[in-house]
Amino acid sequence: MKLMDPMRITLRPFRSAGVYFLALAILTPFLGGSLASAEDTAQSVVLTGKSAQLVQNYCIDCHSGAEPEGDFLISTSQEANAQDDVEPSHWLKLINVLKTRSMPPSDSERPADGEYLAAVEELQMTVHEELRKLPIPTTPIRRINRAQYANAVQDLFQLKLEVFALPEKMARDYGYYKPASGKMPNSLKVGSRPLGKSQLIGKRLAGVAPFPQDLRAEHGFDNRGELLTLSPLLLESFLRLSKSIVESPDFEPKNVGIWDECFATPAGWKSLSRDDQNTLLRERIQELLRIAFRRSVKTATLERYVDYATDQLAKDQEFSGVMKSVASAVLASPKFFYRNDGSAASSDEASNNFTLASRLSFFLWCSIPDAMLLDLAAKGELRKSEVLRAQVQRMIDDPRSKRFCDSFPAQWLQLERIVSSVPDRQLFPDFYFAKFRASMHMMLEPLLVFETILVENRSIMELVHSSFSYRSDLLTKWYQGGRGSTPPSTIPFARVKVDDIRQGGVITTLAAMTMTSSPTETKPITRGAWLATVLMNDPPEPPPADVPPLPNDDPELEKKTIREQLSVHRENAACAGCHNQLDPLGFAFENYDPVGRWRESYENDLTIDVGGELFGRSFGNIQEFKQIVLAEDRLFAEAFTRHLLSYALGRALEPVDELSVAEIVERSRQDGYPLRLILQNITSSPAFLGN
Repeated sequence: MKLMDPMRITLRPFRSAGVYFLALAILTPFLGGSLASAEDTAQSVVLTGKSAQLVQNYCIDCHSGAEPEGDFLISTSQEANAQDDVEPSHWLKLINVLKTRSMPPSDSERPADGEYLAAVEELQMTVHEELRKLPIPTTPIRRINRAQYANAVQDLFQLKLEVFALPEKMARDYGYYKPASGKMPNSLKVGSRPLGKSQLIGKRLAGVAPFPQDLRAEHGFDNRGELLTLSPLLLESFLRLSKSIVESPDFEPKNVGIWDECFATPAGWKSLSRDDQNTLLRERIQELLRIAFRRSVKTATLERYVDYATDQLAKDQEFSGVMKSVASAVLASPKFFYRNDGSAASSDEASNNFTLASRLSFFLWCSIPDAMLLDLAAKGELRKSEVLRAQVQRMIDDPRSKRFCDSFPAQWLQLERIVSSVPDRQLFPDFYFAKFRASMHMMLEPLLVFETILVENRSIMELVHSSFSYRSDLLTKWYQGGRGSTPPSTIPFARVKVDDIRQGGVITTLAAMTMTSSPTETKPITRGAWLATVLMNDPPEPPPADVPPLPNDDPELEKKTIREQLSVHRENAACAGCHNQLDPLGFAFENYDPVGRWRESYENDLTIDVGGELFGRSFGNIQEFKQIVLAEDRLFAEAFTRHLLSYALGRALEPVDELSVAEIVERSRQDGYPLRLILQNITSSPAFLGN
């Protein structure tokens, strides 16, 4: 077939004989159409040179005719140019399968690395040019989640104790987290959520109960705008909660950092003139509202609160009590518990800057901006690149960045799954000690590794493999195949050197391996799906509802490895697509047993086969698997950046956000992807700034 150059390639969904296809139409060269939005029709891109050549040489033979491979059709027919709607994300999927060498399959002729790279670069340049025509998406107005609410109240009043217990906070800091030092200590003590009620009984406001925990979005985080709605029942809960906070017996001078500036009766109050009283009252309320509402306060809004306070004081109500009522009303206001920073760029420059201040603080502190951020926003200086960079550095160095470490990595790694892991007591009796479980210790290791990478500004590639880790006595002996014991209270962890690539980083920790297993056996498909989501940010589709279970009454089953048993699913055409993607990922980790300890063979002495292919390269063991990921550092950096950017924006990423991802990764790559630099580059990206 003669190559057409340039050629127009159009991706669109269409139906043929009742089957849903994703079509590529290679048409005669002409201009028209663009990759404008999911609602536009006849979207297409003109390809030339290497990308057109690769499609022509390696794709058409299999993806043409009446039964194209994978229901993915490439046609030279003009008829394929029907006006069908198409998602721009299809173009990005095409780029991704070329980047990861997923296509052509391993049993077909494949392009050389140079051909792949040249085609991807050319195709990406063409598609990105079209993506630049799209507007930056916005995050919907949404309420703050439970952790953000607790942090915001604590920061607003500068409380010296917590508002209420947060069970979802997995690692409790006992004084070790000092990010400004740039160094994590060699030994530290940390608490773990499942250690029992003692880990939740900290200094907090008596009589204050939290509202329900927020759900995590599928393949996302608990700060996603589309999930943070407000039902009438939750609104009533917010109203009761606001009163219970200020009426708590612990809401008193010794615990409230702004007591003197806000709640204490001013010296000589009764001797002041009415005008002086009103001026002082207005100043106090204005500052409270400014911090709580994260922006300059409109006069009409301020006067409503001042009028209420003035009226109560005129009735001889006690000053502190009146200000508590004002504070309660502030906490019950939608201006406090709703976020409206969906777009960080607008025609109103002042609003623009305050929006950026909120976006920064909820990203890095999971809370409201402090006075410094708001002052810079009010002066119009926050968007200046040098000012923004300095503020991000200050915020990371602030102890409040621990909240980012409490929220993002646990959700990214889906560590809540370890809490419900219950390995079989007969098969793994040493997983349990007293009334506690080894999972208490397991969940802390990856979190401490992440915190170290942030505090010491280490490369994110150390999440794949690191030369260090933090382990308790129990974990150290567990990795060695034995058992340790540690009192179930605060847990001493020590920094250890890791020479074995099988153990470094976070993806092969005991926690990751245990939470992706069943009580009695490993689950390669579960591990593969977890790795595809976490490592590559490419979560699989849910399995079909009618997938038959593997037979469990076959006497020959015990003579087969898990790989051999699962081969039955790969014979099913409806299952093969996902299994071909997930199985190599999951089987790569089969040397780790259901509680994460290393094994050379199965319990029935059958050989463990972990071989597979990743990014177009073969591997024979987990060491080679990790080395491939480390060598293809850009692919991991892009996937990790997408997770971080989605968390920062509070929404799922759209195709146009790929422009920001590419820019963030490129600006971080030459320095080896240090985590702090990636955070800096996220906060200065078009997606974050809204321009």
